[in-house]
Amino acid sequence: MRRLRWEPPKRTTDPSIPKRPYRDTALVYAGMAVVIVVIATLTGGSFVNAVLIAAAFFVIATLWSWRNWRNRLRADRARVEKRP
Repeated sequence: MRRLRWEPPKRTTDPSIPKRPYRDTALVYAGMAVVIVVIATLTGGSFVNAVLIAAAFFVIATLWSWRNWRNRLRADRARVEKRP
C-alpha cells in the first residue's frame, strides 16, 4: 500500500517577505494619505493643507519603508550567499 505524504513545498524565500514589497508599501501609504485627506475634509479642515500633509506623509513613510525593505532584502541575500 502506497502512503501519501502531505508536506508543504520547500520555500526558497522568507514567507514574511511579500512578492512585491515596494509596490505594496506604496499602495498602503497612498491609501493612508487618502484617508488623511478625507478625514480632514469631513471635519472641516483645509483641503489644501490636508493634501500637503498627506503628500508629506506619503513621501516620508514610503521612503522610510523602502529603505527598511532594501536593508532587509540585502541582509537576506547576504545570509543566503554565506550558506555552504
